[in-house]
Amino acid sequence: MPDPIRVVILGGGFAGLECAKGLDDPAFDVTLVDRQNHHLFQPLLYQVATAGLSAPEIAQPLRHILSGQRNTKVLMDSVASVDLAGRRVILEEHGELPYDQLVIAMGARTGYFGHPEWSRHAGGLKTLDDAMRIRREVLSAFERAEWTADPEERARLTTIAIVGGGPTGVELAGAFAELSRVVFSGEFRRLDPAQARILLIEAAPRLLMPFDETLSHYTEQKLRRMGVEVRTGATVEEVGPEYLRVAGEEIRAATILWAAGVEAVSQTRDLGVPLDRGGRIQVLADLSVPGHPEVFAAGDIAACRDACGVNVPALCPAAMQMGKHVASVIREVAGRRRRGAVEQSPGERAAFSYRDKGIMATIGRSAAVASSKGFKMTGFTAWLAWLLVHLLFLVGFKNKVSVVLQWFYSYAVFKRASRIITGRG
Repeated sequence: MPDPIRVVILGGGFAGLECAKGLDDPAFDVTLVDRQNHHLFQPLLYQVATAGLSAPEIAQPLRHILSGQRNTKVLMDSVASVDLAGRRVILEEHGELPYDQLVIAMGARTGYFGHPEWSRHAGGLKTLDDAMRIRREVLSAFERAEWTADPEERARLTTIAIVGGGPTGVELAGAFAELSRVVFSGEFRRLDPAQARILLIEAAPRLLMPFDETLSHYTEQKLRRMGVEVRTGATVEEVGPEYLRVAGEEIRAATILWAAGVEAVSQTRDLGVPLDRGGRIQVLADLSVPGHPEVFAAGDIAACRDACGVNVPALCPAAMQMGKHVASVIREVAGRRRRGAVEQSPGERAAFSYRDKGIMATIGRSAAVASSKGFKMTGFTAWLAWLLVHLLFLVGFKNKVSVVLQWFYSYAVFKRASRIITGRG
């Protein structure tokens, strides 16, 4: 029996995990590398940041998820570089990792449109650490605002500025509005938390640009009724320590969150392969990397136009589909080798075809927007659909039960249980 094909998967997100699951076969020796030990359900990350859920409810240890696959190893490490010519991955702690097939699925990071220095003052939301930091900063700011005698300082402490009117920005704004105006009601003695200022700043002419214009309008009106100050067509000019400048106006805010852009992780810049403006790898139709048929890119790190000419969006369903497709291509490569058949070129392999399942965003309690194949939903119906879809995709039975119980508790009593401040410096 021939030696198993060594497959290295970089990243334990939706694409990497689905690819690993699709290679549960002794014909493959799979190593999944991630700098974290867990798979994170990013669509619910904003709920950890806004005290709606706790971290373990949206994350599962990768070793636990893949414990039944005897051919798969999990390695917690960071990627220092990738040597495509030498077919090896150089890790920061564990040295070199040779491969026969490589899957690059390391995801994306927050992008600041050419101003990386702004990251020191306006954090993004990509990891559990980000979410816990945001929660700590917001809750601590309200605690300090309770006891300050300076009205200007109180206003600064209770101002939350969110840059970016996409789904993440909308969800954060709605959740913080509910936190300050509903959840905190009656809990402070000197502070009126309902006076908190929640700003949502978007450079485009409307919120949720990928959505239909009617859904964008509904979202903006709903947020305004919730007390969110929405500014569209407003460009951020400067971000500094607890302030930002928008259209010439300086806004003082204790919490500034950046949800305006993403870019690929820095390792793609050193690969010597075609990239788009955001540093994403421009893959071929089968999701392989040009000039390297044994290397694939999937998920947010891949710039892909599918077999039907559709630009594949950076969404978790797309990443899962890409991961499954890469696994099927690698299985076909292995099958042809076993049969002694001539290996196919990337152009002869099956092309990836994206199945668009729609887009959705939640605004707040009993309110969301959703769109799929021309069908649009708003309000409570869209909110129920949002709940169902996210529960179906959530990894782990225990996680689903915990999330349902937390959502039911929050809905029934207008409170959020995950409001403990930890990790203060």
